[in-house]
Amino acid sequence: MNFPSFTGFQDFIFGDINLKLLFCFSLAFVISFFLIPSIVEIAKARSLFDEPNDRASHIHKTPTLGGLAIFNGVAISLLIFFDFSDFPKFQYTIAGLMIIFFTGFKDDIIGISPFKKLVAQLIAVSITIVFGRILITNLHGFLGIEELNYHIGILLTIITIVGITNCFNLMDGIDGLSASLGMLVSLTFGAWFYLIGEYNWAIMAAALVGALLAFFFFNVYGKKNKIFMGDTGALLLGFIMAVMAIKFNELNITLKGPWAIHAAPSVSIGIMMIPIFDTLRVFLTRIFKNRYPFSPDKTHIHHYLLQLGLSHFQATLILFLASIFFIAISWFLRFLSVAWLLLVLFGIATILSSIPILLVEKRMSKKET
Repeated sequence: MNFPSFTGFQDFIFGDINLKLLFCFSLAFVISFFLIPSIVEIAKARSLFDEPNDRASHIHKTPTLGGLAIFNGVAISLLIFFDFSDFPKFQYTIAGLMIIFFTGFKDDIIGISPFKKLVAQLIAVSITIVFGRILITNLHGFLGIEELNYHIGILLTIITIVGITNCFNLMDGIDGLSASLGMLVSLTFGAWFYLIGEYNWAIMAAALVGALLAFFFFNVYGKKNKIFMGDTGALLLGFIMAVMAIKFNELNITLKGPWAIHAAPSVSIGIMMIPIFDTLRVFLTRIFKNRYPFSPDKTHIHHYLLQLGLSHFQATLILFLASIFFIAISWFLRFLSVAWLLLVLFGIATILSSIPILLVEKRMSKKET
């Protein structure tokens, strides 16, 4: 049987990188957008809800499988538009991504112990490192260290991916926050990849932005079809962010020209400053109070903003704008050393995060008196 030739159509879509990015973004958006109502219907039929409790920031039972739509939007778009011939090892990153997806999916449906969740993450990261060659090999002069020993690089990569994955998971506390920060971080990394000609990674960012934008609509503005991303989406989001951050740092080792970034590790942290700093602050606060660092409470920065009387949208907007602020600082101070830029970023973050915390404590002290 002779099949019709679609060469001209393929050349039209895949021949121009701008069109390719547009179609990738659009496909991820459409897949996620049209899947979500069906997922909500299934979740309601099977009573797969996030029940409100004393730690929750919502008051209504809400389906938590938004990550299922995000995953399908991203995965299908990448399988179509990502050039595997240019990066043949990327299939192993997809394999790691699938493990992360099914781990979050199981946790959202029937629950999974923290230990098993960590083991699954370590397996996913190991596949991505060993077979996918996603590895931190250089510290860009931080503490006088440039090239890393292979085994130290593996250990640091594991800590980085697992850490960032869980940072984004822990930030998923109010409507629109994880999705908006995820879109901003993806756009930032994606724009940089595009500017230096790393189009495959720009395509990955475009797919994630498209899927997240569709989810954001239902998460923030949905009434009948309101949905949360759950661990399925939050772990997936953090994993992709971590992989893109590592690639960002590795490409800057030898990159020359106007888009080369001297303090790449600090800049990548600055791009993801809100989830990274807030998670570190919460963990250290719990440790200082002799509590288990993973013990649940309402001490994340978005909780304090809600306690000040802000709505979910207002709190999300503030943190979104703060993230833009940190990205701008990171870019304009990219000529600094890694250590100095880290000091600047964490210093500013400490001051800014203290403001809502002090305001809440002041309000509480007035009520007590």
